[in-house]
Amino acid sequence: MSKYQLGLEFAKEQDKNDPLAVYRNQFHIPKDKNGNDLIYMTGNSLGLQPKQTKAYVNQELEDWANLGVEGHFEAKNPWLGYHEFLTNAMAKVVGAKPIEVVVMNTLTANLHFLMVSFYQPTKKRYKILIESDAFPSDKYAVESQLRHHGFDDKEGLVLWEPRKNEELLNYEDLETILEEQGDEIAMLMIGGVNYYTGQFFDLKRITQLGHKHGCTVGFDCAHGAGNVPLNLHDSGADFAAWCTYKYLNSGPGSLAGCFVHERHAHKKDLNRFTGWWSHNKNTRFNMRGEFDQIPGAEGWQLSNPPILSMAAIKASLDLFDEVGFKKLTEKSKKLTGYFEFLLKQLGNDTIKIITPSNPDERGCQLSIQVKNADKSLHTKLTEAGVISDWREPDVIRCAPVPLYNSFEDVYKVVKNLSLALSEGEGTHTEQNDKK
Repeated sequence: MSKYQLGLEFAKEQDKNDPLAVYRNQFHIPKDKNGNDLIYMTGNSLGLQPKQTKAYVNQELEDWANLGVEGHFEAKNPWLGYHEFLTNAMAKVVGAKPIEVVVMNTLTANLHFLMVSFYQPTKKRYKILIESDAFPSDKYAVESQLRHHGFDDKEGLVLWEPRKNEELLNYEDLETILEEQGDEIAMLMIGGVNYYTGQFFDLKRITQLGHKHGCTVGFDCAHGAGNVPLNLHDSGADFAAWCTYKYLNSGPGSLAGCFVHERHAHKKDLNRFTGWWSHNKNTRFNMRGEFDQIPGAEGWQLSNPPILSMAAIKASLDLFDEVGFKKLTEKSKKLTGYFEFLLKQLGNDTIKIITPSNPDERGCQLSIQVKNADKSLHTKLTEAGVISDWREPDVIRCAPVPLYNSFEDVYKVVKNLSLALSEGEGTHTEQNDKK
């Protein structure tokens, strides 16, 4: 017997008994032109704004106004070491040690800076392995790295592809690739959670496979950070990077996170680009001394960071720290499981969920493949007040985020999807709930 039930009353009962339901009130929920809350299911693209973000940013604006340059030392949160205010909370979110984590730059920039260190090709070992349907920016980045080092960007790119008529990637296929080409592959660079299918990869298994064949291993965790337990330290990965504007709710284009495993923390001879913010903090402002590198992930910094962006990140991370990632994961599995249960009522002849059914192999995103559909279906959902994400040719991505989405949100999404599929009129949520 399923632990889930049909009907709106079940959803409302779950929300009533949800200990994290109160956190929804700590976020700004977008509204329609009539002032009703939209059903926001795109936290996998841009997370909602915590209500406390404005106060955190305003604090820095006030200190800038009142203190000028002295804010570096005299601000309520002194700017000189502001990134350190984020380290412990971010380390908890991604399952790392504080020495392994720093917030800096933006995602693809971080990947490039990390590849300076961890992509060290030779004439024989120069190939880079990625998912065949990696996020486009990742593909562009590794192709440009190949070109930068003088290699052909097509011949040097090894693609881990799904099997025929399948969407998900298979680890046995990865093993085969490495057995056949491992001595030519310098680096594996995989998305921790695939942006399209929502498949959450076994980072430790992939890392062990890569290291077994002498490859360095890194992950783009843009769709994993704040969504799934990444356990980056235990994975053994050499490096990882992630954005903070999706599940970490820091605002559009905000700064990114960076992980470098502690076994590399004191390798001063490891090739890298450097700048004054990776120099010894105690002598940084002496200006004329020789470069003295900071140990750990901080040693990959280049420039002093934008404080206003970091203030927005701090506002969100303080919420994560308050809730605890374990509780978020528990709710996420329950909420996404309920979403899956309702979607399956629509029938296999109508939709196919291409995201793994195993809760340990996915986060909160479900990618819904709709048979014989085009973007007009997505348009209908949008008109009904459901903010989701359309990916060509036939997939709708929805992410019920445990910090601010409710079970009632999930119920209404599926109700509206059902009505849109039937091509009926009157898909507005309030009308549906009266039926």
